[in-house]
Amino acid sequence: MRSANPVLDRLDDVGRTERQVLGVGAADTMTVADVVSRTVGLLLLTGVTAAVAWVLVPQAAWISAALAGSALASLVLVLVISLKQITSPPLIAGYAVLQGLLLGVASRAFELVYPGIVAQAVVGTFGVFLGMALLYRARLVRATPRLARLVVGTLIGIVAIGLVNLVTYLFTGKQGVEVYSLSARVGWLPYVFSVVAIIAGALSFVLDFDLVERAARNGLPRRYAWFCAFGLVVGLIFLYWQILRLLSYVRR
Repeated sequence: MRSANPVLDRLDDVGRTERQVLGVGAADTMTVADVVSRTVGLLLLTGVTAAVAWVLVPQAAWISAALAGSALASLVLVLVISLKQITSPPLIAGYAVLQGLLLGVASRAFELVYPGIVAQAVVGTFGVFLGMALLYRARLVRATPRLARLVVGTLIGIVAIGLVNLVTYLFTGKQGVEVYSLSARVGWLPYVFSVVAIIAGALSFVLDFDLVERAARNGLPRRYAWFCAFGLVVGLIFLYWQILRLLSYVRR
């Protein structure tokens, strides 16, 4: 079964190839605990960088440059790491630092307009993540092929529509399924789009948990724990942005 997270999508193939070509001893195999520890470490690095950027980056002078530069660099790193199956801790940590810069500067802009919204988004993000983890562990939600097809198709549609909406906004100034201005009025469509994105993002964790468990069970090399942690952090950041955007709509 594939994951809805594109970063984790090819882990099964990677593990099979490494076992056949290189051979991996039992002492060198990845465990779920390895993934958890590395995920926590990356989240702490992202959080610390975000806090530093929140305090030190001048809002008026550098916000546009910081947002554009860190967003572009983060996108490039996601593509390179995911397509090349890179397991280098420094490179993955670099992604966490860049995302922390982006999150810190952009979140501060939201906070200035809507006080308290960042704390609400953080609590909502981790609440959804932990809720899905508990549902998965209790086997109340299972990673089935039908769920995988539904979630993957929905996320692909969300990303594609979001990109079209962004390009349209940049060239025409019109905002459709996503509203980029922090003060513009919001119709019903952006609400629906955000809710669907949050639901799809939440359900994708079920597929990710299942894939990480199977990767550990099938003997993936330990260094891929960094790659798994990177994929989970990408999913969490996606969910945070969706929740932050929805909360800003509600508080217009």
